[in-house]
Amino acid sequence: MAKSEMTPRERILAAINHQQLDRLPLDYWGVPEATEKLYKHFAVSNDIELAKAMDLDLIMGVGAPMIKSGRKGDWDVEMKRVPHADGSGFYDEPVSHPLKDCKSIDEIDAIYEWPAPDMFDYSTIKEQCKYTRDQGYAIRIGYISLTYFYQMLRGTEQMMMDFAADPEIAEYILFKANEFASAHTARMLEAADGLADMSEVTDDFGSQIGLLMSPDMIENYLGKYFNSNVDMVKAYNAKVFHHNCGDIQSMVPWLVEKGCNVLNPIQWHLPSWDLKKLKAEFGKDMCFHGGIDNQHVLPFGSKDEIEAEVRACVDNLFSDKTGYILAPCHCIQANTPLENMLTMFDYAKKYGRT
Repeated sequence: MAKSEMTPRERILAAINHQQLDRLPLDYWGVPEATEKLYKHFAVSNDIELAKAMDLDLIMGVGAPMIKSGRKGDWDVEMKRVPHADGSGFYDEPVSHPLKDCKSIDEIDAIYEWPAPDMFDYSTIKEQCKYTRDQGYAIRIGYISLTYFYQMLRGTEQMMMDFAADPEIAEYILFKANEFASAHTARMLEAADGLADMSEVTDDFGSQIGLLMSPDMIENYLGKYFNSNVDMVKAYNAKVFHHNCGDIQSMVPWLVEKGCNVLNPIQWHLPSWDLKKLKAEFGKDMCFHGGIDNQHVLPFGSKDEIEAEVRACVDNLFSDKTGYILAPCHCIQANTPLENMLTMFDYAKKYGRT
């Protein structure tokens, strides 16, 4: 197949596999308010229509709907829409954490029903995958993020206290969270019948200035789950997509050792990141996804600053013309002007030619 004939899916997988590309792959992440701006501008009503209109290589998510009534999401956590101070949009935030005040494992089990795979309907997974594959797009199925689940159940501060001072509860909650999340993801991958391209085995270890916990603590609490979940995903011939916000370049060797294939979001303006070093040391093992700053450059930058951001990411992470998928660092926020989003993608198409 001539490289000019690549579909978006083929382009994404070639980047992950460090193969020849016809151009730089482009993905999009955005909050609903940002996405609605693009929908309106291009007169479309769904992500596939948007990807076609913008010539993007959007990685499409497929999932299993919950069929158990009476629960507030997978983890039964009540959420509230909190408005931004500038009026640009909303964020859903937990109103309370159901396990926050529990002092023992017995108390947890007395008040809480853990999620289970039989709460979900897997019957449409393959149909969703077939449609997405027929449209030419890569498919991501499953989301395992144990510290995120833990924080939803118990709160960030209490999670850190547990990890430091109550390992019995910490180990139990992580075990139960993984027991469901791993089985749920496996059920979806099984239902996909070989059509899934990747799955998220992910977490958030970083703050704006460094790691939230020591590397030894990460390995002690989470290492074994990374090992088993990465192996599980790869047993279904899917790639491991790993999202990890913050200043976490020091953990990249650990993630490579665990077998992660794609690293997102590359917040390279934070202190420890060095894009040139990252590509030189890990560019043969990892495909990088993201890179375009959405804290300052995308919402507030000029056209010249956005184009410079694209050049920095392409010059460093796409230096060998593969192994990089350009996208925003995490979701484009509601206060980002439409013109800035269009500038990012339009310029990336011109500058990312192979």
